[in-house]
Amino acid sequence: MNVIYNLKELKNPLENSVLTIGNFDGVHKGHLTLFEKVKERARSIEGRAAIMTFEPHPVKVMNPGNAPRLITPTEQKLGLIWNSGIDVIFCIPFTHQFASISAEDFVKQILVDKIGVREIVVGYDYTFGHKRRGNIVLLQQMGERFHFTVHVMNPVSVSKTLVSSTYIRELIQSGDLTEAKRLLGRNYQILGTVIKGKDRGGKLLGYPTANLRLVDELIPKRGVYAVTVIVQDKTYYGVTNIGYNPTFGDNALSIETHLLDFSEDILGEKIKVNFIHRLRDEKTFKDVQELSDHIARDIQTAKALFKTEIAG
Repeated sequence: MNVIYNLKELKNPLENSVLTIGNFDGVHKGHLTLFEKVKERARSIEGRAAIMTFEPHPVKVMNPGNAPRLITPTEQKLGLIWNSGIDVIFCIPFTHQFASISAEDFVKQILVDKIGVREIVVGYDYTFGHKRRGNIVLLQQMGERFHFTVHVMNPVSVSKTLVSSTYIRELIQSGDLTEAKRLLGRNYQILGTVIKGKDRGGKLLGYPTANLRLVDELIPKRGVYAVTVIVQDKTYYGVTNIGYNPTFGDNALSIETHLLDFSEDILGEKIKVNFIHRLRDEKTFKDVQELSDHIARDIQTAKALFKTEIAG
C-alpha cells in the first residue's frame, strides 16, 4: 500500500497526478464515485490516481466536543481506499498549524508545487484552507492560473437516498445495518482484539464468546446480530451481542461474539466482525437457563439466515 504520511517524503511531484481530497469516513458509495472519476481521469492522461485524506478527523482538532464517531478507523479507511484501485494515498497529519494554511497557499505550495496536480476532483460543496475560506470558485480560478483542471461532482444518491457519512452513522447507531450496507456498499465492520471476559459464555451458558476491545468508535445499537468474523484471514459465521448483560446486572458495555463451529483459542488475536442481520433487541431474562435457551434460538435463527444468504 503506497501511503505517504508526510509530504516531506515526496521528493518529486507525481507525474500527471489526478487528486481528490476529503476525510472519506466510511469510504461509502459517494466516495467511491469520486474515486472512479479520479481513476478515469488518471487513465486518460496516463497519470497517477491520488487521494489526500487526514488523520485525525479535522473536527477532532478544531472542535473536539462535536467530533463525529468514525465509521472507519484510519487503518481500515486506508485499506478500503487502496482496495478501490488508487495509486497513491496522502494521509496528512491534521494539526492547528496545518489548519492555519490559507486556501491560496494550500493550493500553490502543496497541491501545485509539492504534489504537481494536473487535475482535481471534488464534491459540489468542497471547502478548504484556513477557516474553510477556499471554495470551488477559488479553486477553479487558481486552476486557470496554475494550469490544472477542476472537476466538480454532484451528490450521489442510492434509490433517491442521499449518501452521506452523517446519515450512515445514524443508521448504524439505530441498528439499521441493512440500510447502512446499501449506502456503504458493504457490511458494516468493527475491528478489535479478543480479551479475557468473565467466562460466563462457556461455563454458565454453554456458548463460549470472544470479548472485544475495540479499535472502533462507532458501535451499532445494543442487541443481538448475525455476523461473519474474520480470524487470521479465515471467515466464520457467528452471533454477536452488544450490551450491558442486564440478566447479570453488569454496568459496562461489552461486545461478545460466539463463533459457530469454532473451538480455537483466539485470546489476543485481532479479529474483524461484519454485521449481517440484526436479530433482536437486548433483553433481561429471569435466569441463566432462560438466557441460554434464547441464545440457542438466536443461533438457530442466524444459521437459517446464513443458509438463505448462501443459497442466494
